[in-house]
Formats: sequence, C-alpha cells, structure tokens
Amino acid sequence: MFGTGNDQWVCPNDRQLALRAKLQTGWSVHTFRTDRQRKSQMLEQQEVEIILSVIRRAEQLEHIEQLRIGRLVERLDNMKKSALGNGLSQCLLCGEVLGLLGNPSIFCQDCCKVKVTTLPTLLLYHSRGPNSPERLQSTLGTLDFSLLYDQENNALHCTINKAKGLKPMDHNGLSDPYVKLHLLPGASKANKLRTKTLRNTLNPVWSETLTYYGITDEDMVRKTLRISVCDEDKFRHNEFIGETRIPLKKLKPNQTKNFYNCLEKQLPIDKTDDKSLEERGRIMISLKYSSQKSGLVVGIVRCAHLAAMDANGFSDPYVKTYLKPDENKKSKHKTAVKKKTLNPEFNEEFFYEIKYADLSKKTLEVTVWDYDIGKSNDFIGGVSLGISANGERLKHWFDCLKNKDKKIERWHTLTNELPGTTFND
Repeated sequence: MFGTGNDQWVCPNDRQLALRAKLQTGWSVHTFRTDRQRKSQMLEQQEVEIILSVIRRAEQLEHIEQLRIGRLVERLDNMKKSALGNGLSQCLLCGEVLGLLGNPSIFCQDCCKVKVTTLPTLLLYHSRGPNSPERLQSTLGTLDFSLLYDQENNALHCTINKAKGLKPMDHNGLSDPYVKLHLLPGASKANKLRTKTLRNTLNPVWSETLTYYGITDEDMVRKTLRISVCDEDKFRHNEFIGETRIPLKKLKPNQTKNFYNCLEKQLPIDKTDDKSLEERGRIMISLKYSSQKSGLVVGIVRCAHLAAMDANGFSDPYVKTYLKPDENKKSKHKTAVKKKTLNPEFNEEFFYEIKYADLSKKTLEVTVWDYDIGKSNDFIGGVSLGISANGERLKHWFDCLKNKDKKIERWHTLTNELPGTTFND
C-alpha cells in the first residue's frame, strides 16, 4: 500500500494482475474502491443470527456428547468394580472359567477382554451404539444391587437399588416390575424373597433390602444367588423379564460388594438335584451340656424362611425334639405354636438328663410342623445332630461335647427328609 489520504494505492498480487490483464481493467485499483466492495459484501443481521444459532447448536451437541461419554465411562468403571474374573482365563463379569474345560468365549475388540457367550447384552453394548435398534431389541435391561454377608449374624443382606432400560412387557410400552431372589441349589418357595412392585416404569428404583437369615459359611461356598426381574400382571401369570446369578463364594465376609449387571434370559435350573434334600427353611438351635445339672440343654431359638403349608401363604409352625435312641419314649418335647408366620421366634429350652459319656451315643432329632385344626399336621422339615451327622450338624455336636457349660448356637438347614425317622405327629 502506497501514498497517504485519498491517494493510497494497493499493489495487487500475481493472481489479481493476471486476471486484470485478461479483463483489461488495469494494473492497480484505488483503496477506497476496495472498501466499498468490502462493505457491499458484509453480512446482514439476519444472516449473522443464523450463523450464531448454528454455532450454538454445535456447542450444545458437543456438550451432550461429552455427557454421554461421561456416562459410558462411569458405567465402565462400575463394570470394573463388579468384575469377578481376570478377563483372560475367566469371564470378566461372571468369573466363569474359559477354555477347553470351561465355557466358550468371545473376544471383544473394544475392551480387549474375553466374555462367555451367555453375555450377549455386554457384547452388544460394546459393538453397537447405545441407541441402535439391534441393541434396544436385544437388551433386557440392567440391575444395580449390592450384597453383604454378615458372618457374625449368619445373614445375607441383598440391597436392590434400581434397574434401567427394562424390556417393555405391557401394551402401553411399560412394565410393572418387581425383583425376586432364590438360593440355588434347592430353590423353593421357602427361600424366595421379593421386593414390592412398581407400576408403569422401565427404570424402577426400589432401594429395598432383603435378608436371608441362617446363612452359614458352608452355604457361602456352595450356594448361588439367583436374582430375577419379573413383570406383575393382575389377570394372568406374571412374566419373566431377565435374571442374573452371583456365586456366593465371590463375596468376602463383612464387605459390601456392588454390582451393575446386564440381565440375561432365563437359564435352566439343574433338576438332577436329589429331591430328598429339598430345603424347607432354616432353624437356629443352641446346645449346652450342664455339668451342674448333669444334662443336655437344647434351645429352639427361631426359624427362618419356612415352607408355606397353608392356602394363605403362611404356616402355623411348632417344633418337636427327640433324643434318640429313646427306649422309654420319654424324650419328646414340643414348643408352642406360632400362628401365621414363616419366621417364628420360639426362645424355648428343653432339658435332657443324661450322663456326659452317653452323649456320643445319642442323636438329637429336630422336626418342624405346621399345626392344622381338624386334620393331620403337616411336616415342614427336619434336621439331626449327632455322631452320625456330617458338615455343620456334626461340628455343632462336637463343639458341644468339647465345651461343657457353654451355650453354642448354630443355624441349620431343614430338609424334607430325615434318615431313619418316620414322621408321624
């Protein structure tokens, strides 16, 4: 640019010179003409507003995308916290063994971990977008819950927090979901727990704690907790939505473990279990050999999760005890009847006069019955403690023999059959 005032001149570049040579418009142009051209090319206010709205829209979409990524990262962190396997020789989420002797696996290209083929929802989550039709049709939803094994009180606390994205089961595109729990093997009405039902929602929030009492260390090794989400219908059978299963051996005593699991289709239950060992509930028994009184004190403390024997969904339970062999048939003791309950508290004690040396030859048989008026009482379940028993029942008896004058309380599982006993009330 040369000159001052109105005599300023602009030196054009090579391209402008070439164009002007072809158009025969000269080799330079006055600056004030360039300013007029520039002003004539300025945007109108309406055009400026349109551009600004596009920019704002782009910023809003970017913010939404950041929130979505944040939710995905949080979800991934939750998955890592609830991971039970190492992702190499075990399934990352459920801990199942992979390989020749274990379940078949699938390698996820996104997270570079292996999962068993029974986790299709997780694979869809990685391989497809969160709102894709394929994923929305395949997923059954996710369940947020936590588990705590209270070893001192022999209790398993199951806190059902919430579910997200459940599969619609009703005509209005919603569901009436509730959660029910079973302990496997031995699933029955006796060990079923359930939450309240929430109406017309696919994202229910229960915040409800269900507790199993009488859970022993032996149960924690061999039991699996089955958590099912179902849709309640008033005029027909309730519908199954999805389930997840947690081996209790994955839990550490007195430590809460949080889970955020994808629901799966209903898995078959092994029906090869011996039906003679069907669980009918739990009973807490206390034993103490009194040196002062020269006898065995048997305490019937309480029962939990008894099988329902009446049409109203409850029982009227009472407990009988025998110390066998009983040649004189005088060892029978019976508690009071507790009306309409599956979790009765008795807190009754019975005394058997017996020499300490003879205890090793005796067997304590405990049976639980449902009281009925006008007909025979129904047998609920039984358990035997003594030298011929095994597991926790044998250990309880030995601990009583080794610790005179000390009351020892233990939970025991009631079964529908007690070997060597004929159940006649």
